[in-house]
Parts: sequence; structure tokens; C-alpha cells
Amino acid sequence: MIHKHAFEALDKTLKDVMKGDLANTYESLFGGKVVVLGGDFRQILSVIQNGTRNECVNAIISSSYIWSKCKLLKLTKNMRLTIGSQMTNTLDIKQFADWLLDIGEGNLGGPNDGEATISILDDLLIKHSLDPMSD
Repeated sequence: MIHKHAFEALDKTLKDVMKGDLANTYESLFGGKVVVLGGDFRQILSVIQNGTRNECVNAIISSSYIWSKCKLLKLTKNMRLTIGSQMTNTLDIKQFADWLLDIGEGNLGGPNDGEATISILDDLLIKHSLDPMSD
């Protein structure tokens, strides 16, 4: 994740570059250019060296003035889980994908302040194996 200041600098730079093109580009985000960002904000925070949790959270783009002008699109299908799968285990894959999504949304483990205890199903655990990587 890039620090929000980098996106804000890009926004201001593109506004300056596009200033001569159209009259309203200075009010438009990124000078009227379409910018596509990808990623999962639940997984990665900006790295702030020796930073506190608040400093890391405040460095992400969702805490920038840019965020209120963004259109958020969500993926609905976990493509990684379906690669190489057979039709016989699609229900298991769907349940696992829903479980992963519930973890990401914070729906498991009860109310929390950033830390929660989540139970992992026994069929997902590798217990007492001689070769856990291959298992």
C-alpha cells in the first residue's frame, strides 16, 4: 500500500498538467483522468517505520480527501479457489470462500478492536505431521 501522500501528490500533479485542457479539470480528481487502484485494504496497511497503529491507519488512502470521490468496486468471486477445482467439491470451495470473506469482513470472532480469536475448522488444520508442507 502506498502512502496517501503519494496519491495526493499524483492528484495535484495531474491537475496541474491537465489545467490547460479543460476548464473544470482542477476540480476533478486526478485532473479528470481515470485511475484504477487494486488491492485488499483489509490485508495490507502502509508501512510506517516505528509507527503506531493510528499512524499506519491514517496513512492509507481511505483516510485521504481522495477517498470520498472514489467509486469502490468489489470482486464477488474468489478466482484463486476455483483454479483446478472439480465440480464435485464446489460446495466445499464456496463454503471456504464464504468463511474467508467473513474473516476479512470481521464477522467472525465476535466484536473486537482489531484483535479477535477465530476458530479454524479441523479439516483445515494439519496436526502432528512428519511433513506438514506436503500434507
